Amino acid sequence: MSVPTYPSGTVRALLATPHVSEATRTAVQARLDAPAYPPQFLAPETYALLEAVAARLFPQPDRPEQPIPLAPAVDQRLTEGRADGWRYDALPPDREAYRLGLGGIQEIAQAQFQTDFTALSAEQQDTVLQALAAATPPGKTWETLDAGRFFEEMLAELTETYYAHPLAQEEIGYVGMADLPAWTKIGLNEREEREPA
Repeated sequence: MSVPTYPSGTVRALLATPHVSEATRTAVQARLDAPAYPPQFLAPETYALLEAVAARLFPQPDRPEQPIPLAPAVDQRLTEGRADGWRYDALPPDREAYRLGLGGIQEIAQAQFQTDFTALSAEQQDTVLQALAAATPPGKTWETLDAGRFFEEMLAELTETYYAHPLAQEEIGYVGMADLPAWTKIGLNEREEREPA
């Protein structure tokens, strides 16, 4: 059974229609055309580590040349000191949690494979992340930082960032940004005329 997806280019085609407000068009286009992002909060090597982690958690084999970038949103949020208004009491504030947690991922890689996470094969990186997700990783960091909670928070943020991108929305068949005429056909298997089949 194949999963139905909208054809590639659906979002860009919809942006050229009167179904999308100017404010939405501007925001979506900015996400599609995001320039290269130099890290501001994380050190370059730590930022590269976050990019590598994100690439394993959200592999994008259909977009090898231009994957949806996930690390920039995390780094920008940390730079600005933004948070979602709550955190687990088992974790320090976000900036400290990411600093410690990403360093802890390096510790796991060193303990298991005696090299940096970014130098590992995809399978070895998965092994490191599985140890983190299972909340049983080696390393001094994890004696004071809750590994399971850190992994959960990082995964949640990367997931939100991925699905906030128009191309990820396109691949799951979401074109809700084309909302000026309103959505009236909301029953099972009903489709608006502007929706791709």
